[in-house]
Amino acid sequence: MTAPAAAQPDHDPPVPELFEAVVGQPAAVAALRRLARHPVHAYLFLGAPGAGPRAAARAFAAALLCPRGGCGACDVCARSLAGTHPDLVVVERTGAQLGVEEARRLVGLAQRRPYEAQRQVLVVNDVHLALRSAPALLKTVEEPPPSTVFVLLADDIPPELVTVASRAVEVVFPPVPRREVESWLVARGVDPARAALVAEGAEGDLERARLLAEDEGFAGRLALWRAVPGQLDGTGAVAAELARALLAATESALEPLKADHAAQLGSLTEEAASLGEKGLPGRKDIVDRQHREERRWRTDELRSGLGTLARAYRDRLVDAVGSGDAGALRPAEARGYERCVDLITEAAASLERNPSEVLLLEALLVRLSRTAG
Repeated sequence: MTAPAAAQPDHDPPVPELFEAVVGQPAAVAALRRLARHPVHAYLFLGAPGAGPRAAARAFAAALLCPRGGCGACDVCARSLAGTHPDLVVVERTGAQLGVEEARRLVGLAQRRPYEAQRQVLVVNDVHLALRSAPALLKTVEEPPPSTVFVLLADDIPPELVTVASRAVEVVFPPVPRREVESWLVARGVDPARAALVAEGAEGDLERARLLAEDEGFAGRLALWRAVPGQLDGTGAVAAELARALLAATESALEPLKADHAAQLGSLTEEAASLGEKGLPGRKDIVDRQHREERRWRTDELRSGLGTLARAYRDRLVDAVGSGDAGALRPAEARGYERCVDLITEAAASLERNPSEVLLLEALLVRLSRTAG
């Protein structure tokens, strides 16, 4: 007796979305889909890592390497998205800057022939830190073989790299909108109320949002920054005490990232041991990179705290202006709160110059107290 034929599905299974990992960037994704149809030699993805440029670079590489233009379902797309395709090469810096050695390596990589596809894609991270190697990088990007496509990733473009940037097609990745961050967190199983709180402090950065969602101290730090205006009394002693408390809270914010880094290092060490390695190759470079990420996280956390403080003063400004009732309008008080927001914005911008954090905060808090008073 012949077995009955297996039931056939009424429709084909859905094709995986190539840019699924790129959250809250519809304009960038639309641009990349369009650009993949007629690729040129170089692209510049401009935006913070947590805004999605790295995930977009893998998806864009898949579109460039896939024989069907990025179908999302084939082995080429799968390996590109996983970062394991031989014609997708990611160049990371080994020091504090993207140095001359990395630029020289790029020269060699750019000249090689693709292994499988019709072209190769070279993704270069942290191009904004290629200050010393800018001339070598410019020459490489200007004169690649026809089969090489560069995807340069940068947080911003300093003056030294304006010429490099001008040789590439720019795709901008702004901070992810707060509601998109919130929805992304809820989809990952985060409680909606906590997701809303975390999205406020994530500053449009999904990686930051992921870690903050696991950080039990986040709500307390947020409350600490929000309470600052009500605790200032114009004295340096109170300002100094508050500055120390805020910096201690900022330091504690590093714990989830440090735990994440320890887990990564442990996993890599185990993997190396399974392959017969006596130690982890490149361990020092990995640890140095992690330390740089931790320093950046600390700065981002401090900047986020200052943003929370600015919002606290904006709330006071709204209260001083009132809701249209002439009796609620307090012009002098409103001007003071406006000035406080300006002072906080200036302090946040000065973090790029690596100032003494304790002196910066103490001075800011004293000025806020006297300005709002």
